[in-house]
Amino acid sequence: MSTSALSPSPVGVWLIGARGSVATTAVAGCAAVAAGLQPPVGMVTETPPFADCGLPTLSSLVFGGHDTANCPLPKRAEELAAGGVLPHGLPAAVHAELTAADAEIRPGGPLPGDTRTDEELITAFAHDLRDFTHRRGLARTVVVNVASTEPLVAGGGAGAGGVDGAGGGRAGAAASSGGVASADRGVGSRGGGADSAGGSGDGGVGGDGGVGGDGGVGGARRRLPASSLYAAAALRAGCPYVNFTPSTGLHHPGLAEAALAAGLPHAGRDGKTGQTLLRSVLGPMFAQRALAVRAWSGTNLLGGGDGAALADPAAAAAKNAGKERVLADTLGAAPEGQVHIDDVPSLGDWKTAWDHIAFDGFLGARMVLQTTWQGCDSALAAPLILDLARLTARAHERGVAGPLPELAFYFKDPDAGAPAALGEQYTALLGLADRFRDAR
Repeated sequence: MSTSALSPSPVGVWLIGARGSVATTAVAGCAAVAAGLQPPVGMVTETPPFADCGLPTLSSLVFGGHDTANCPLPKRAEELAAGGVLPHGLPAAVHAELTAADAEIRPGGPLPGDTRTDEELITAFAHDLRDFTHRRGLARTVVVNVASTEPLVAGGGAGAGGVDGAGGGRAGAAASSGGVASADRGVGSRGGGADSAGGSGDGGVGGDGGVGGDGGVGGARRRLPASSLYAAAALRAGCPYVNFTPSTGLHHPGLAEAALAAGLPHAGRDGKTGQTLLRSVLGPMFAQRALAVRAWSGTNLLGGGDGAALADPAAAAAKNAGKERVLADTLGAAPEGQVHIDDVPSLGDWKTAWDHIAFDGFLGARMVLQTTWQGCDSALAAPLILDLARLTARAHERGVAGPLPELAFYFKDPDAGAPAALGEQYTALLGLADRFRDAR
């Protein structure tokens, strides 16, 4: 059972990429932990320092979302159990909760051939959010982007999705696919990503009234990235926003004014679940021990939807930018070396990440540290999604507005003003919990 105090009303968690591996694991896991079927392993908010700070209970969370994929959550959960991601028998045990969440998933976009303007898409997505919040009697709804990675494009940043190897979106980066999706290999549905017709765009945002005004963003010569359409809809609907992906989302310059005016808490971007989590620990270690890192190279082998999405070099560039930034921030400068990402379909939701670190010791002695991280990205990411939804909901309840650098603990590319080292980030997170507790 949750260690948090009871919430007066249920809280919504609206997932972009709601039928992907991460989303499915989060929904199933939340139900399992709330019912006492599984322990809350990996959930930082269920540890003692977060007791009695007013977070919504797991049993109070109500799930919905957007997706262009059509595989129902119960079926997706069965596939994940067959692959060893979920415990055997869990999909049947939480079938009712999966079915209820699936009933709240609405069509995403833009899909190929979608002629709606940005403004029309934002209006439609915001309507879905408002309807969900009001119809279910929710105190608030937090929007969390866990969709597949969009390619990095000149001027506009990355598009819509992806997590640290766990996006659950198959065709997310391919041209001519359109929209945001989470369809995985073997699900039997074909997902989308951002493309020239409906997703990534560079340059500015058309329209005069901003995202929240009557002028909107529709009619622009260049489209907003799909991830930014969903972020704009969250602002329009008055929903806090979390970007667990390397995609543009709320970071698009055309949304800066609207984000400021909305007065909503938001956090991101790109969840730190595996290789970069380790880098944020090892980087400060080398710096604090005055050891000179000469080169830091890495390789990721992964399958599933994220592997397919990151097979696109532009999508991989969006992902690697965060990995490189962590090293630059913790070491003072980016060392020589790159991270290579290889799509290995047979790995499914499992990933192997290898790092080779060349460094100099006293009197120039040359040394090497090699690390290997093997894990299941969905299982690593899902508890963090639940943590972030609860923490952001509490921030909204307390009237906190703007970026939440205290949540840097969870991100490769955190909001400005956050420390780079994991230990310092954890201290800041504990400080946020104390603020929430003192406000009760």
